[in-house]
Amino acid sequence: MDAGNSDAPILPVPPEPFALIVGPSMRGASDDALETAIRHMGLRPERAASDDPDIVAKIGPPLLRLHFGRVSVLAGRAAGTALDLVDPAHPATSLLAASLPRDWREGGQCWIFIPEGDGRATREQPTQMREFFKVMLLLIDLFEASHFFWSPARLWSDAPLLRASIAEMLASGMPPVLHLIAFRRHGAEGGEFVGTRGLGLFAGQELEGRIPRGWTVAEMVKRLARLSLDMMLNGPIHDSRRMRGLEPGEWVQLSPLAASEKGRARVLVEFGRDA
Repeated sequence: MDAGNSDAPILPVPPEPFALIVGPSMRGASDDALETAIRHMGLRPERAASDDPDIVAKIGPPLLRLHFGRVSVLAGRAAGTALDLVDPAHPATSLLAASLPRDWREGGQCWIFIPEGDGRATREQPTQMREFFKVMLLLIDLFEASHFFWSPARLWSDAPLLRASIAEMLASGMPPVLHLIAFRRHGAEGGEFVGTRGLGLFAGQELEGRIPRGWTVAEMVKRLARLSLDMMLNGPIHDSRRMRGLEPGEWVQLSPLAASEKGRARVLVEFGRDA
């Protein structure tokens, strides 16, 4: 788990979510062969065109539109703009149990997947995201993917581990929090803090809390991950509240703040213990 990097300097988080996978089996494979393999998975690919310069910059030809239930996904080999955005060596990028090979962006082994529809519709329709990750599960298997990138969190993770987490989500309903949300440590006036990145897509808010004296970053992330899961399942925090913490005598204070011009709405998190 990478929670130790500051967000400065930082690349912008793309406004529309996308996923990118690295699959060794895609290296050197022809476009027709890959399209046929996708069709055999039941994703009904069709050749598409786009006038959106952002799409054109991210997806190299041929551009495909995949269909799965009510979800449609634009897909293709990741172009230069997308590869620059996901650079694992950039300080703004987080990694979860993932160490990419040096040649990760070579040989056409990176494919990008963009769910169609705006971000607001995605947040209002959890089922759509659930279906999108079903598509990701199929593609991870198809391309024997080694690594997975999720843009709202700017987070790389191990694809087989993500696959297992998605399978668990489909069985239990629990989202794979650690693969969809990054936890970033940063220093500020008043001490060291850990904040989420990517939670806003699902709950409209990000969490940020100061690390209490004597706590490790891992202890902080464990608690923020549980709060993130609750918000992904039950929605945003509208009012200030205090609740019980993980351990006896521990409490958590949640204080929502309105969105600023520079970012999403935040919830300030404070941990403490009864005297």
